[in-house]
Amino acid sequence: MVWRLLVGVALVVSYVAVTITDAAAQVRSANYGNDPFGGFFGFGGGSGSPIARSTVSFPANYKPGTIVIRSGERRLYLVLGNGQALSYGIGVGRDGFGWSGVKRISAKREWPSWTPPAQMLRRRPDLPRHMAGGPDNPLGARALYLGSSLYRIHGSNEPETIGQAVSSGCFRLTNDDVIDLYARVQVGATVIVQQ
Repeated sequence: MVWRLLVGVALVVSYVAVTITDAAAQVRSANYGNDPFGGFFGFGGGSGSPIARSTVSFPANYKPGTIVIRSGERRLYLVLGNGQALSYGIGVGRDGFGWSGVKRISAKREWPSWTPPAQMLRRRPDLPRHMAGGPDNPLGARALYLGSSLYRIHGSNEPETIGQAVSSGCFRLTNDDVIDLYARVQVGATVIVQQ
């Protein structure tokens, strides 16, 4: 009789586990579509930015679709028009690696691979020579390439660094934020980087 009770409990537990797993898969699918990683990035889901994305008032003298990065504020603004922009929290270049100027988005990649440049490998010989795209890749879920430079606007597998000066000149967002930005920005968009 005890073994029948144990079998019954095991069946109920199995049913509940499958139901919960199916519900979680449906939520991931609704939020991330055909994303091969289903919205689970292996590090807290890639969300939870310490700086929440929001719509803010913004000077109307920028064309809609323009990205304005204000490194000192640790913010990236996507100009919407009508005096508004979407504000995203970002990580920026650490001391000696900040820069300013105007670039254009030259390419967009989902789950980009990463090949550290030679100057970075000289500073950090412990880095891999190449890393395929995926949840452990430091470029995160999406990357927007800035002209012919080595710089990108990209996701991060370290969401806790958003709002800090820690990169080698790239601009980091949480994976949730970079997925949102990626869907809104076109190749050719102007990016204005200000200190």
